[in-house]
Amino acid sequence: MAQVNVSINGRQYRMACEDGQEDHLRSLAKALEDRIGALRGQFGEIGDARLMVMAAMTVADDAMEAGKKLQKLEQEIAALRDARSSSAERAQATQAALIAAFTSAAERIEGMARKLNATGSATNEPSAG
Repeated sequence: MAQVNVSINGRQYRMACEDGQEDHLRSLAKALEDRIGALRGQFGEIGDARLMVMAAMTVADDAMEAGKKLQKLEQEIAALRDARSSSAERAQATQAALIAAFTSAAERIEGMARKLNATGSATNEPSAG
């Protein structure tokens, strides 16, 4: 386990993290420090504890909104998958109908060709007489 010193709201904290995650932990601390600084600029000196709670609440709000957006996107993906599946089924049904129509047309054309050939053969035969 790695140890990292971070500064949040003017105080130093020694934090443990997985090896290789030190920079990530520092960036999280920096993001929280920036949020606290923004709140301090907006509301002035209202007490360290209150600033920390407000910062935590804004982080929680962001996380909740991100969760809602993720859930909405997952629902949209599911709907798109359903639509794609329905479209594929319709395309297969259309393809089957086209194949059946072409097969039927080909059979009719072949039947007409046989009749024409039979009629043409009968007229070209010499008469007995």
